[in-house]
Amino acid sequence: MPRLRRVEQVQRNRAAVLDAARQVFVARGYGGASLEAIADEAGFSRGVVYSQFGSKADMFFALLDRRIEERGQVNALIAQEFGGAEGVRRLIEAGQDDDAAEPGWAHLLIEFRVLAMRDPVLRRRYAEAHARTIDGISEAIERIYEPTGRQPPVPVRSIAEYVHAGGIAVALERAANPTACPTEDMLQLLLGAMAL
Repeated sequence: MPRLRRVEQVQRNRAAVLDAARQVFVARGYGGASLEAIADEAGFSRGVVYSQFGSKADMFFALLDRRIEERGQVNALIAQEFGGAEGVRRLIEAGQDDDAAEPGWAHLLIEFRVLAMRDPVLRRRYAEAHARTIDGISEAIERIYEPTGRQPPVPVRSIAEYVHAGGIAVALERAANPTACPTEDMLQLLLGAMAL
């Protein structure tokens, strides 16, 4: 039984470190975050943080994996409940709500993607995580089309890639102008392009 308690404590420590990492990464950006700052935020020694994660990149990827899973679950529930234009509307609104709840995440992701572009190891790891994101969006869009009886005008994966890329582009545009890219306008363009 003591071993189980040890495992539970390690899991709790890992969750606390990840929660602290999310706060520090979002507040300071990837470049401005350090494992020491994350340890301070979590209330642990640097040793505890290093025992959980081998590097700052490992910690970021653990956060990204968690985020992909969270967003994927929300998207799957929406696609299960809503089809056609309403399903697309709900997907976009859920993404917008998520971005509004934690606006720094989109900027953090953009920063990391630019960094990973120039590092072959990070680029490969990020590409694998990104593929899971696109897979999840593709599955949701397929389910959204099912009740309409219509065929997508282009492959579903392309739609998913454009939807995801559009979200990143909107985050960049809104960093310069918070009222840019009104959601209703974006929805009308997207629904028209998707023939829904």
